[in-house]
Parts: sequence; C-alpha cells; structure tokens
Amino acid sequence: MFSSVIMKLILAVLVLVLLVETQAQWYHFPEQAFEGARDMWRAYQDMRDANYQNSDKYFHARGNYDAAQRGPGGRWAAEVISDAREAVQGFARHGNSDAAADQEANRWGRNGGDPNRYRPKGLPDQY
Repeated sequence: MFSSVIMKLILAVLVLVLLVETQAQWYHFPEQAFEGARDMWRAYQDMRDANYQNSDKYFHARGNYDAAQRGPGGRWAAEVISDAREAVQGFARHGNSDAAADQEANRWGRNGGDPNRYRPKGLPDQY
C-alpha cells in the first residue's frame, strides 16, 4: 500500500515536471515569430538591393534559415510568409513553374540547410 502511494506520487511529479518543462517556453513564441518575420523582410530587402541575377533561391533559403534559427516561432513565421508569398505569386502569374524550386529553397533553409547551396557565383560578400 505504502509503495503504491509513493509510486503514484512519483508518477504524478514526473508528469507535472514534463508538462511544465514542455510548456515553459510558450511565451517566447510571439517574439520568435516577430523576429523571424523581420529576418524574412531583411532577406527580401537584401534581394531587392542586390538585384543580382539568379539570386532568388539564395535569398529564399537565407530568409527561412535565419528565421528558423529564432526557434519554433521564427520557423512558423518563415513557413507562413513563404507559403503566402508563393500563393500570391502563383495567383498573380496564373501558375509559376519556378514556385516548386522556390519552395524547395524555402524548406531547405527552414530545415537548417546552408543557404550558400543556392548562392550564385559573384554575389557580393555583403549578402
């Protein structure tokens, strides 16, 4: 009887600790999402500033990579922004054969892949 009570108490404490630990960082999500959105905006601005041929995939991957490094909120923001951008571009162009390649670069960066995989030769080092 005594060991049964002890075992139940230990189990309850373990469950409580696991619940608290998994939920303890929830309040960081909005900040991560905001910072991730800023990373995506910075990559977009750099892409426009660079105005460099065949650099689109690099900036897609870099924006997603930087945002995802912020944590779950940044990863979420990168995915939402990337999907929305591709949907709008696809609608505006009535189909975009490049959309699949853009999304692959988005996923590559978001999953921690090195954005330099898509870096075009000759792109200035500042990017």
